[in-house]
Parts: sequence; structure tokens; C-alpha cells
Amino acid sequence: MAGIAGIAQLNRTTEVNRMLDRMAHRGRRHREVFQTDGVTLGALSSELRRPSPPGVGRLVRDYAGYGHYAQAQIIQDRLVLLRDPLGAAPLYYGKTADGALCFASEVKALAEVTPRVIELPPGSVYDGRRVVPHFRLVAGPALKEPPERIAIELHGRLSDAVQKVIQPAGFGSWLSGGLDSSALVALARPRTRTLHTFAGGLAGAADLKFARAVADFVGTRHHETVLSPRDLPRLLPQVIYHLESFDALLVRSSVVNFAVAKQAAEYVPAVLSGEGGDELFAGYEYLKRLPASRLAGELLDITGRLHNTALQRVDRCAAAHGLVAHTCFLDPPVVELALRIPVEYKLHGTVEKWILRQALKGLLPDAVLERTKSKFWQGAGVGDLLARHAEKHVSNRDFRRERRLPNGWTLASKEELLYYRLFHEHFGNLDNLEWMGRSKTATPA
Repeated sequence: MAGIAGIAQLNRTTEVNRMLDRMAHRGRRHREVFQTDGVTLGALSSELRRPSPPGVGRLVRDYAGYGHYAQAQIIQDRLVLLRDPLGAAPLYYGKTADGALCFASEVKALAEVTPRVIELPPGSVYDGRRVVPHFRLVAGPALKEPPERIAIELHGRLSDAVQKVIQPAGFGSWLSGGLDSSALVALARPRTRTLHTFAGGLAGAADLKFARAVADFVGTRHHETVLSPRDLPRLLPQVIYHLESFDALLVRSSVVNFAVAKQAAEYVPAVLSGEGGDELFAGYEYLKRLPASRLAGELLDITGRLHNTALQRVDRCAAAHGLVAHTCFLDPPVVELALRIPVEYKLHGTVEKWILRQALKGLLPDAVLERTKSKFWQGAGVGDLLARHAEKHVSNRDFRRERRLPNGWTLASKEELLYYRLFHEHFGNLDNLEWMGRSKTATPA
């Protein structure tokens, strides 16, 4: 993990250092600010090295491996920004008061030098004049092989994705007990001497029970973060500050994730995350209600939306505690294969992620292989606790008066207004919010 920032002018080290200070959690072991070719660049790293290739002084990069990156590079005397095809690594840009291009890995850092923040779209290049797409997420020709062969190939590609990042001496993984995180744990366990797994939720939460069953079955060193209902409101200010969002569903799913990441950072420098499995393999309940003709397009759409929703949660919750999270389901060879698998093998009758279940047979307990999808905050037992908390702190009158934001968005609930208030305390009046992702069920009116 790393954080990068910069301004396309010389003699801006004070501002760049201030930007790095705001996201120092992204790399506490190494910091560098340098000037080259009319640009002031800064970088943080969680490793004792520069977050750029050896010998390169004209580039700073946040690189997580397997094609996930955000970088700023001097090309023909011009500062150029690039972002990976899925947007797993965050990158934002804007202009300073005197018109200089500026950029950073997090909004809070960029807000130090500009009130107008723009997200660089995934798979894009920006040279200070225009944004040019260099990659578009598309599905290749549908596979014609029988499902048995597809399942074997999928198992192999997921195994390869885990192998790329795993450390033989020891590693970690978030574990909800759902199919995706459990799959990565099962694939990782034979490849490392000690595998730490981390689960979280309220006492009695379903995720804790299923995660413990997987950990026992696979043989991991298991850790639990058990929260009380009183812990949830207490965590909200920190979560929203790091998450940089007030989207209600995203905040809900981040609270437990944030607490689990904190515990994980005490044991390991990096974890596996099962993010992307639901989008690629039709894991959401609402997909069962779509006509078959729309399913492939919908899966492509929600995979393309990960960058400023679920992937933002993964990145910020991990980075807040100096942790690296590897999203192996989004390894490019896995994505390429997944997008070619016929939808009838993903949603097989009423069974979601059917082909993935076939690929994992024998690796996991039957109860986990057959478990249906629950949202992160549901499985963790958070449920409606946060909504009820908001009811106590936001009156009907306040909700009617404040739910319409200056940019025209309409907040969907009192819960979202409560989160917006906390967001506003941290970030003030930013000129725009178009960089912020919204869950599909929380889309602005």
C-alpha cells in the first residue's frame, strides 16, 4: 500500500507535505517529497522502499500488484495521471487556486489544496488537458465449454491469484464466513505456514458463527472482533473520516470492516479480501428478479461501479490502519474468465454463484458452500441498529429541512443525514461531490 500526492509546480513541498500528513496512515514506514521537471511529487509507503520502480525519479505509484495501480508520471515534460482498469487504487485530481494540476490518493489530502475534487475514472489517463480512457471493461465471447471444465479453470485462476500475493511465512485474511472470503481462505491455507483470519460483528452474529466454522475446518489462527451496540455510534466519526462517504449502505458495511481491519493490523501487514465475487458471479438477491437478457449487462455494470463503493470501503478501512488488502477475485485473469462465463452458470435456477460453488467443492464445509448471500452489515448483526440510532438524533423537522443538499442530491433517510452531518464536520463545503459513489439503492434523486 502507498499514498501519492503532488502539484504540477516547483517549490510546493510545504503543500505536498501537508497533503501527505492528511493520509500518513497509508505509509508510515517511508515518506519522500522531491521536485523534478517542474513538478513537486510526494509518496508514502508501508514498506521500507520507494513506492515506485527502482531508479525512477519521475514517477510515484500506489501499486497493489496484479494490475491494480494509481500513478503520476512525467511524460514529455507533462504530469500524467493513470489509474488501473477497475479503480482498485484510488486517485483524485483538481486545480489549485493558481491553476496548477494537483492530485492525491485520498480526498482529505487533496482538499488541503483545492475545494474541487474530481475522481480519475478507472482505466483512464489524464494529462492536465483531457481524460482519455485506455481501458474499457467488456465481456469476451461466452465460453462454450461444459461447466465442469469452467469450474476447474476458475479454481486454477483463483489459486494463481492467491499465489501471487501470499507470503509463505504467514499471512492474513478477512473472513465473514460467506462464500467469497471463505474461498480465498481455503486456497491460501496450504500456501502459508500460518494463516490468520479475522471476523467481526455483534455478539451472536451469523458471520461470527460461519467464520469460526470455516477457520476450524481449514485450520487457521482465528481472531474475532466482537462489538457491542454502543460501539457502532462511537466508531462512526472515524469511519466516515477515513471512508470519505456518507452513503448509508456503504457506511453501514464499513463500520465492522473498519474495526476488523484495526485488529488485523496488529498481526499481519496484509490480508485477502473477497470483494468482487458477488459482482462477477451474481451473488445479490435482486439479480434473481431481473430478466435473463439483462443479467450479463447488469453484472458488467455493477463490477464497473466497484471503484467508488465497495472497493473504496476495502481500501479506506485497510489503509486507515496501515494494512494492505488484496482483492484476488479482481485479479485480471479471474475477471477476464468470469465475464465470459454464461450467466446461466452464475445464476443457476435460484442458486446464486453456482459455478463458483462448483469450483470450490471439497474445499469448504457444506454449510458454507450452501450459504446464501447476506450484506456485510447484515451478517455482522448491525442490521437496523444504526438506523434506529439516527432516529434518536435526527428529528422529522430536521430531516425535511436538511435532506436536500446544495448540489441537488436528496438524502434517502435520517441515517444518511446523520452520516452527512459527520462528513460535513470533517470535509466542510467541498465544491462538488460527483466523485463520491452511491449505492444503487441510494442513488441521488
